[in-house]
Amino acid sequence: MRIKTKLRLLCLALAGLALSGGTVAAQQATEINGAGASFPYPIYVKWAASYNELTGIRVNYQSVGSGGGIRQITAKTVDFGASDAPMNEDELENAGLIQFPMVIGGVVPVMNLEGIKPGEIRLTGELLADIYLGKITKWNDPVLRKLNPDVNLPDRAITVVHRSDGSGTTWMFTNYLSKVSKDWADQVGNNSAVQWPIGVGGKGNEGVASYVARINGSIGYVEYAYALQNNLTYALMQNREGNFVSPNVKSFQAAAAGADWENSPGFYVVLTDQPGADTWPISGASFILMHRQQDNPEIGKAVLGFFDWAYRNGAEQAIELDYVPIPESVYAIVQRHWAKTVTGPDGAPLWNGGGK
Repeated sequence: MRIKTKLRLLCLALAGLALSGGTVAAQQATEINGAGASFPYPIYVKWAASYNELTGIRVNYQSVGSGGGIRQITAKTVDFGASDAPMNEDELENAGLIQFPMVIGGVVPVMNLEGIKPGEIRLTGELLADIYLGKITKWNDPVLRKLNPDVNLPDRAITVVHRSDGSGTTWMFTNYLSKVSKDWADQVGNNSAVQWPIGVGGKGNEGVASYVARINGSIGYVEYAYALQNNLTYALMQNREGNFVSPNVKSFQAAAAGADWENSPGFYVVLTDQPGADTWPISGASFILMHRQQDNPEIGKAVLGFFDWAYRNGAEQAIELDYVPIPESVYAIVQRHWAKTVTGPDGAPLWNGGGK
């Protein structure tokens, strides 16, 4: 009887170990969820597919706009948020968040004008602001004709398209307009959502691109990858040096060249209207947001692991989609920041400063 009892206890113990092992396995993160900016959506989706194929971990990312991303990460309904409008040090501290840059890109004015090809129309920042203020209402306005003497501009009304949701792309766009137009700064200002004087609203970069593609005579603003993917006509922009430049990786890199990430609290860096002969004037970084203290350490490690992989292995894919990868020197700074700031519920660091 005693032997049977011991055998029964041994079986129960082994079953307990098996169950425990299953629980540990279940705790290993196989899926992480994020939401936010539509600006980096194309590259995040591409990275997620490659990472899933390599590791089996699913990275789900919803393009809901920067405002939505900030709200969702603050409410802890996602594992990470994304925003093109950087949060300042006080905002991060109050929300218990950290932020770090993942890619750099550019916002471009796009239009739908029959017979006009990408890069044929030139715009200045002040002229762009006047179009969005409703001061310039026709494509053959004398100011536009004078700037574009060799372009056959039609006698057609301009339909302004803007974002309808809280958007880091809008933050970047209105930040630039506020720097180059006093009227814009005084009447509308800079924010992720503003009171637009005129125009129709589309949700996300996708929505704006869709409206511009459908409405003859329209003008909008989207992240460059959306202009390419939707075959939209984009404008050359005059930069601070007076040069008319095309949006591309080179001109985005030129805008990012002087960024001082190491000495910018919370990695708060704004890249609009930067100096430089080749600089694209409406450039900016897209940021990831995470909670400093992770309720689920395995999920926190998985999020950091994904972005570590993207920093180390995602540059080529980023360039293919016309984003500028974060330089190695910068992501080394970011990873040191992870090691200092991201912890589990017990306060223990989740990142060892390099590698997973």
